[in-house]
Amino acid sequence: MYGRTHKAAGLTLIETTLVVATIALLVGFAVPAVRSLVGSFQSEGAVKSMISGALSSARAMAMSKQRYVGVRFQKLCTSNDPADPLKGLLDAPQYMIFVMHDPAAAPRGTDLANGFRAIEGLEPIKLPGTMGVIRGLDPRTTGTLVGPAGAPYQNDATTFSIVFAPSGRVVVHPVRVRNKDGVYQPRNDPGSTKTSYDDVFNSVDNICRYKQGMFIQDDYPGAAGLMLGEEDSVTVFWIYDAATLRTLAKGIPTELTGYLNKLQTDKPVYVSSYTGHLVSAD
Repeated sequence: MYGRTHKAAGLTLIETTLVVATIALLVGFAVPAVRSLVGSFQSEGAVKSMISGALSSARAMAMSKQRYVGVRFQKLCTSNDPADPLKGLLDAPQYMIFVMHDPAAAPRGTDLANGFRAIEGLEPIKLPGTMGVIRGLDPRTTGTLVGPAGAPYQNDATTFSIVFAPSGRVVVHPVRVRNKDGVYQPRNDPGSTKTSYDDVFNSVDNICRYKQGMFIQDDYPGAAGLMLGEEDSVTVFWIYDAATLRTLAKGIPTELTGYLNKLQTDKPVYVSSYTGHLVSAD
C-alpha cells in the first residue's frame, strides 16, 4: 500500500507544448475564415442584401398599414456645431430609416401634406462603413459633389427615399421628412414652446446642441448648403466605395468627377416597380 507511486496531476511539458501548438494551428486556420466572413458583410453584395431586406419590409408594411411607407437613406449628423451641421459628413455613417406618410395635424402628425416621419419602434439600420449609397448625380452639378452656389451636394446625394404605395408598388412620391411632433425647426431651449424629443429626425439645433435626434429633418432647403427640403422619392440608386470616394473627395476634383460619372454609367441599381426587388444593370 505504501509502495504505490502516485501520478502527478496536470499535463507534462511535452503535453502542454502539443496543446499550445494545436491551438495555434486552429487559430491560424480560423483567422482567414473569420476575415472572409467579416469581409462578406462589407461587400457590395452584402449591402444589396441589406437594402433588399429593408425594401421588402417596407413594402409589406405599406400593404398591411395601407399607407405610403418607405426607406430613407441618410447620413448621421455627427457635428457639434449648429453653424456647421455638415462637419464630418464625409466620414459619417449612412443609415436606412423606415418612414411612413403621416399628413395629420400636429402634435400627432407631421402637419404636412407630403410629410413622412420615422416609424416608431423600428431602429435605423446602419450600412457597412466600407460602402455608401447615392441617388445619382444632379445634372446641375455636372457630376461633382458640389451643388449650386457651392452647396455640398454630397449631403443631397446621400439623402433620399424609396417609397411604396399601399398597393405594394414602388412610386415616385414627394417626401418631406419631419419629427413625429410635426414641429418646424424645433428648439429644446429652456422655456421654448417649439420642442421635439424625436430620437430619429430632429432639427439642426436639437441634434448639435442637445443630442436629441440622429438625422436632420427636411426643414432646410438650401440653407447653409444642407439641401434638405421636399424632394421626390427615387427608383434607382448607386453603391459607391467609401474609401475611394473619401480619397478622391480630398484630391483632384476632375478625378472625383470621373469616378462618379463612371459609377453612374456602369453600376445603376434599379428597384422593380411591381415587386420592389433590386435589379442591377449587369
